[in-house]
Amino acid sequence: MSVRLEYSDRLARVEYAYAAVADAPVRNIWVAGACPLDTEGRTVAVGDVAGQVDQVMRNLVISLEEVGAKLTDIAKTTVYVASTNQADLVVAWNVYREYMGGHEAPSTLLGVAALGYHDQLVEVEAVAVLPL
Repeated sequence: MSVRLEYSDRLARVEYAYAAVADAPVRNIWVAGACPLDTEGRTVAVGDVAGQVDQVMRNLVISLEEVGAKLTDIAKTTVYVASTNQADLVVAWNVYREYMGGHEAPSTLLGVAALGYHDQLVEVEAVAVLPL
């Protein structure tokens, strides 16, 4: 694994690492925000945060596979949820964490006003690294 997750005894224990380290030389991968779209470009699971996260994470896995990476190569993610309701963010985070398994990469979880596609509630962008 090219990503080493770092935790701190001096900070609160949270459900993610506070930092990820990738010692050079590495291949950096920036993945565009994965969206809840099917192969026809339609938004799936309209009105369903958990259903959209499921599609988003499946699409993220495919985007990573296309460049020879996997979820455990992720060094950082940002999870966007189009909601002002904290419960929606918790739902999104829980589904996201199921996909990430024990790989608790540093992540930022945000509630935002809107996302780019019609009926879109969730988007996840990622940075991954692979050894050269």
